[in-house]
Amino acid sequence: MSALPANVPGPTLGSLHLPGPAVQAALSGYSDLAMRTVAREHGAPYALNEVVLDELVLQKGKLQRRILGVPEHDHPVGGQLMGSRPETFGRAARELVRAGYDVVDVNFGCPVNKVLGRHRGGWLLQDPDTALAMVDAVLQAVAGDVPVTVKMRRGSDDSPAAEARFWTILDGAVARGIAAVTVHPRTVLQKYVGPSRWPFLRRVKQHLGAFPVFGSGDLFSAFDVVAMRQQTGVDGVTIARGCIGNPFVFGQVHDLLAGRAALRPTAAQQRAAMHRHWQLAVPFYGGEQKALPHVRMHVIKYGQYHPDPVWARQQLVTMRTPADLPRLVDEVFADPLCAGRSRELRPEDAVVPAIASCGE
Repeated sequence: MSALPANVPGPTLGSLHLPGPAVQAALSGYSDLAMRTVAREHGAPYALNEVVLDELVLQKGKLQRRILGVPEHDHPVGGQLMGSRPETFGRAARELVRAGYDVVDVNFGCPVNKVLGRHRGGWLLQDPDTALAMVDAVLQAVAGDVPVTVKMRRGSDDSPAAEARFWTILDGAVARGIAAVTVHPRTVLQKYVGPSRWPFLRRVKQHLGAFPVFGSGDLFSAFDVVAMRQQTGVDGVTIARGCIGNPFVFGQVHDLLAGRAALRPTAAQQRAAMHRHWQLAVPFYGGEQKALPHVRMHVIKYGQYHPDPVWARQQLVTMRTPADLPRLVDEVFADPLCAGRSRELRPEDAVVPAIASCGE
């Protein structure tokens, strides 16, 4: 576990003061309680639950209970909502507050086709009136009890009209009283193709002045986080794909910002993180068999950071039963197999994952 150094302050979300600038993004299909807990134990000062539909928050059942179950150790935690109707959006936001979420985050950024087809996520960047009505609904529903934040892309496409709608929604949300904004500087149409335009983040930060701005996009190592802050002036960053299989990135960011060398995790630290993830996921999902597919995908991503990532993946994908998981983790991340490397992290150690998620 990594302690947060006191000399690396983070942004403020209303009355919530973050002790560090790099937080775990809402990652669809990934950022469940187990992932958030492991991230916190390795230095993440704040984490968001995976994005959830407002309808699912309001629909009674096992999934609702899982969404609304916020244990004592899972703080501060943000609940990210996605939907298309202001009236249900506000009601769902209120349920998140009652459940104990510390922040409600509004998703206007997801570029997945099935989301856009239902007029959710990034689609709302085409409709400022509806987007701002949804912000109004959330602010009214939470009644100042928790901060409200917004996640956006830089527009639906590259047209001047799309950019104008971005600024209309951004300025309107800030004027209404949101506490912070996260901006991913790709368009919705762009999805995850091509580079993330960090100069656009600098424009947003210069436009908003002291208002808290988080940057997102192409943050695959602690060095990327430092570079984004230096190049854009953002107050914080949300790490998405770059922290799957790599919770160590949060401590590495703190070390670099504090002027210390960042270190790679040892094999023992990697094994411990995966075993901890498994330990947390089993009760969360109601047994080893149900937890296995959720943890398996994380463990395979840890393999990307192995000294021999191709070999590691070949071994880890053979995982079929709950008994396979701890055995393969111990075999693949055995100390002798991971020995002989310099501990100091280098920029070229970054891994660019192939997966995409609504978290980035």
